[in-house]
Order: sequence, then C-alpha cells, then structure tokens
Amino acid sequence: MPPAPTWIAAPVLATFLIGLREGLEAALVVGILVAYVSRIGRRDVLPRLWMGVGLAAALALAIGAVLTFGAYTLTFEAQELIGGLLSLLAVAMVTWMIFWMQRTARTMKASLEQGVDRALATGGLWGVVVIGFVSVAREGIETTLLLWSMVQSFGDAPSALIGALLGILAAIVVGWLLAKGMVRLDLRRFFAWTGAFLVIVAAGVLAYAIHDLQEAGALPGPFTGAAPIDPATGAVAVGWAAFPFGWAFDVSQAVPPGGPLAAVLQATVGFMPVMTWLQVIAWLGYIVVVGAFFLRGLARAGRASAPRAAGADGTRGRAPARVPAHADTVQNEGAQ
Repeated sequence: MPPAPTWIAAPVLATFLIGLREGLEAALVVGILVAYVSRIGRRDVLPRLWMGVGLAAALALAIGAVLTFGAYTLTFEAQELIGGLLSLLAVAMVTWMIFWMQRTARTMKASLEQGVDRALATGGLWGVVVIGFVSVAREGIETTLLLWSMVQSFGDAPSALIGALLGILAAIVVGWLLAKGMVRLDLRRFFAWTGAFLVIVAAGVLAYAIHDLQEAGALPGPFTGAAPIDPATGAVAVGWAAFPFGWAFDVSQAVPPGGPLAAVLQATVGFMPVMTWLQVIAWLGYIVVVGAFFLRGLARAGRASAPRAAGADGTRGRAPARVPAHADTVQNEGAQ
C-alpha cells in the first residue's frame, strides 16, 4: 500500500497543472468578455455569451467521449495509428497555444473588446455567441486532446481525469477571485512557469505518439521489419547497435514499467523505461528547439517590460508598469 499514493499522485499532479493552466486561460478570457459587456451597459447579451461558452464546453466533452468510446470498434493497429495522429495534433495545438499566449497576452483584452464592439455595432447578437464559443473552444479542444493523449500513456484514466477536473475547478475559483479583485496573481510568472511545464509535457506526448505510430507500422521501429536484430539473442537490439530503428535503452529492471517511479517520470518528463531511438530523438529535438524559442520569447517579453518597470519609480520618467492586459482586466474591471 505505501506506493499507492505516489502512483496516484503522479497523473493527478500532471493533469491538475494542465487543467489549471488551460482552465485559467479560459476563465480569464470569459472574465474579460463579461467585464466589458457589463461595463458598456449591455448585460442583456450576457445570456448569449454564456451560451457560446456552454457550447464550447459541450464540444470539448463530445470530442472526449468520441475519442474514449469510439476506439473500441477499431483494430489494434487502427487504434494505435489514430492515437498517434491525435497525440501529434495535441502537441501541435499545445505548442501553438504556448507561443500564441506569449505574443498576444498584452493585446488580448483589446482584441476581445473589439470583437464584441463589432458584433454589437452590426446588430449581430449571435456574433456574441460566436465570440464566447471561439474564445473558449480553443482551450477546451486543446485540453481534451492533451488529456486524452496523457491518459493513453498513463493507462490510469481515473486518476488523470480527477486531476484535470480538480485543476479546472481550481481555475474557475481563481478566475472568479481575480475578477472580484479578492486576490492578485502574477499572471506573467504563472504562464511562464506553466508554459515551461507544458513544453516538457508536450515532448513526452510527442514521444508517446511516435511509439504509437511505430506500433501501428506507420513508422519504422522495433515492431517492424526495419528493426535491427541482436545476433547473440535474436531479439531487437538495444543501445547504439540498434540505432536508428531499435531500442535506445531498456531500464525496465531498474524502473519497472507500471510502477510508481515509472508513473512519476512519465507524468512529469515523458520518460518510459523502454524507449526507441525515434522516441528519444523526437523528445530531445522538441525540448531543444521549442524550449529555445520559448526561452527567447520570455527574454523578449522581459526586455519589453523592463522600461515600464523602471519608469514605475520615476528613474527614467516613463509610464508606470503594467501587468498583462488580461490580468489588468480581471483585477480591475471585473470588480466593478
């Protein structure tokens, strides 16, 4: 019984952070929209806005249900192929969202408000439904695909889903507290740390996608005729002799697959006790390339905010420091 808490905590912690990050993004967007509509005296369109949000949540749940139950009628190879392709899609969406947030965080408030203004000016109240739907659907679909991919890799759906649900509930509470001005949160730092975590998670999902595609025969690997064979054992080779289509390493004796340590490592860094060379190459390549661009984006944002921070104490005579646009909105406008 002692290992059980660790086994449960690994998927719960990983999916909790994902649910918190993605849920808070959605909560901030909804907070901006609700605060702006209320401020301009058009609370009459709030039901349509909430309708759009509800439709986005329903779409995410429907996609999750199709992915979960639709695979049972497929062959093993088809399941692995679809699982691998969907995991690649999840990685692409997460990567795009990470850099989208870096680029547009400061202009998110203005963009959303302009969209509401256009919808109201043209008399297209259904445009408000569309704004609410699109603003939340992005995070909802991304979260669904990412969580589904992680559940497939963990093989422990209940714990992973509990963690995601707790994270989303926590995001709703935090978003509400921010909107009421009851708490203050350094959102720039929050999204920086969780963005770095998502880079590592996405690298692990990418490695698992490669594994699925190799099992399906879509990519060469240990499960296909391209696998190099160890002449001494007759099994698929392991190590440098197995490069590039065999096993990169096999530490299953030290880290038993399905054990608590394996669960922790897979939930946090995407490590599996037995990995192919293509998986290792994909994992390292993603970490190096995407991580470098992510850190460069953080450095650029830090340089952009430095003059404002310096002006806050009057040392350079510039404008006072500002928090990101979405943080400013939920902390100030939302309290009105």
